[in-house]
Amino acid sequence: MFERSRKGEHALLIQPHAGGPPDEGLLEEFADLARTAGASVAAVVPARIDRPNAATLIGSGKLEEVKAAAEASGADLILVNHPLSPSQERNLERALQRRVVDRTGLILDIFAMRAHSHEGKLQVELAQLRHMATRLIRGWTHLERQRGGSIGLRGPGETQLETDRRLLQKRLEQLQVRLDKVQVQRTQQRRARVRSELPRVALVGYTNAGKSTLFNALTGAGAYVADQLFATLDPTVRRIELPGGGVVLADTVGFVRDLPHELVAAFRSTLSEAREADLLLHVVDAADPLRDERIHQVDEVLAEIGAGDLPQVLVFNKIDRLAEVGEGGETAAQPAVPAPRLDRPAEGHPRVWVSARESLGLDLLRGAIGEALQLRQVTGDIELPARAGRLRAQLHALGAVRDERHGEHGWQLRLDMAEVDALRLYAQPDGEALRPLLDGASLDRAIDDRPDYGLDLG
Repeated sequence: MFERSRKGEHALLIQPHAGGPPDEGLLEEFADLARTAGASVAAVVPARIDRPNAATLIGSGKLEEVKAAAEASGADLILVNHPLSPSQERNLERALQRRVVDRTGLILDIFAMRAHSHEGKLQVELAQLRHMATRLIRGWTHLERQRGGSIGLRGPGETQLETDRRLLQKRLEQLQVRLDKVQVQRTQQRRARVRSELPRVALVGYTNAGKSTLFNALTGAGAYVADQLFATLDPTVRRIELPGGGVVLADTVGFVRDLPHELVAAFRSTLSEAREADLLLHVVDAADPLRDERIHQVDEVLAEIGAGDLPQVLVFNKIDRLAEVGEGGETAAQPAVPAPRLDRPAEGHPRVWVSARESLGLDLLRGAIGEALQLRQVTGDIELPARAGRLRAQLHALGAVRDERHGEHGWQLRLDMAEVDALRLYAQPDGEALRPLLDGASLDRAIDDRPDYGLDLG
């Protein structure tokens, strides 16, 4: 065997494809993944594969071509845009005398770079170890050394490979226990948000579509933003106020085609922010010529995690870049930023065209969120009995009281408040006083559409 290079910064990319020319969009995305991981692209070798080689994925002729290209370009790392079996990875390394990483390993490496929170690091390490466990094969000489039965090597009587597997399994179990504890805490936090009766909205979309920029524009938060793939791994949650009331907005990890199953499994608590949302804001790079394909790929991942049937608002972000390429992907003769707009097609999801970076169209987006969640303001006069001091204090805390008069039997209040807050308070003691603000349709909608509110509207 060869000595693995520790540099791995000068990469040759192998792009397998079926009949016809290779997919340029797929190749460019893979090159972006390589650069995100810190590698420079030395060369690209397309490899047509009609029948995958069980030993090396690619045929012997293509293998010689790859080896010659690697030597000519000085590449010390081979990246393959396809999942490799452990034996294929080992055989390629032996033949090419260079480190070989498949698509799954590359994405795992990027996630390891991006994870900052305790939970994120645990999730990434768990996914990496599960991936590594399938690759603990007798590929290096030290793994074949027997540790028992000969002078100077007597010990537990197991091979180094068996020892490594046992230690790896122990580490996996420790990580799972620690991650389960963190997930319990996250579940408790999520339940607390449910008990607060605030609708939950999750930002989802293809990686680098501008989700974190949009999140910051809507919330004023300082979520990390970069023109990179997978810039955000750790979910960030903030409350925002809309004309019809408050909602909880969550920024989530970006998706990519063929997202490794190890990551989908490891990041189940992070992805649950999307799965348990009341509404998804599906953020799309409006200037991406493959945006329709990206939408389809995100919808596939959403279906995989159990969020495929949730209501969506499509947010076409980066309309300022449409001035460069034109709305249909062509080069614009006279660059001009398109005006933000809200489309309501007869079929499909509402579409809002915005620029988070330039703060264009955000009011349209807020209105679309409120409309999708059926948020609205209610106004009117009510009478509170003298015993309802707690309810009166809650109304003042919400800033809902516009006028107040004290009478012989209690208070007369003029209110202007979010309907969702009125429905929540209606379920509390003395909340019946709020009925003049709520029509029958509002109460029926609360029962039919918001079963998780736990309202007792009897």
